[in-house]
Amino acid sequence: METKSPFLDTIFLLRKEECITLFSSLQQISAQEETEAADYFEAEFEKERLEFLSDQLNCSKESAVWAAKVLYRSAQLYLIRENTEKNIEDLIPEFKGERNISSILSADLSLRFLPQIIVALNSADPEDPLIAMLESILRQFHYSGVGYDLDLKNVNWKEELKDNTYRKLYLERIVEKRDYQLAEIPFINKLLTAEFGMHKDTFWRELKTITEDNHENV
Repeated sequence: METKSPFLDTIFLLRKEECITLFSSLQQISAQEETEAADYFEAEFEKERLEFLSDQLNCSKESAVWAAKVLYRSAQLYLIRENTEKNIEDLIPEFKGERNISSILSADLSLRFLPQIIVALNSADPEDPLIAMLESILRQFHYSGVGYDLDLKNVNWKEELKDNTYRKLYLERIVEKRDYQLAEIPFINKLLTAEFGMHKDTFWRELKTITEDNHENV
């Protein structure tokens, strides 16, 4: 799948091998590269959609490409910071589209790797302003940040998880990542307990059963 495009090659390698290539300079991303990335993510989305068995959701190509650019540039900025301070907001743009289930899951094709980059940035320089920018993106797309310590106290979980498919995927990721912070939110804890049923100890023995009475952050 190698294309000689740093952007595309980085994305392909990351999703295939879960490793990333750092280049010695920041490269521009062409319209042709964005088009090829959009087609690639659409195909990847279809593969994953087979696992969550929903014919109601389609890939948001715009969201997927935006997230890929954020991921690619964040990784490169770990190494390359010369003359980037003035245009860092252009390199890491805010999301301009509609936040819905399709855009969340499409962006997740790349953003699921963002926490690892933030951890690396934090190890290099905890005061790096890029960290706050990326954490802000993850708070908006917090499905991709499950397992990473985020401040999500303002999320209306009942509204957030009202879609059956998204709720199922979100709960599965919480279990996969063993995210106690999320799993002990009373609303989410109740959903998990219902999903586990009699088999809770098989799925997550250590997880406490939380009620609103014994939890401070309702």
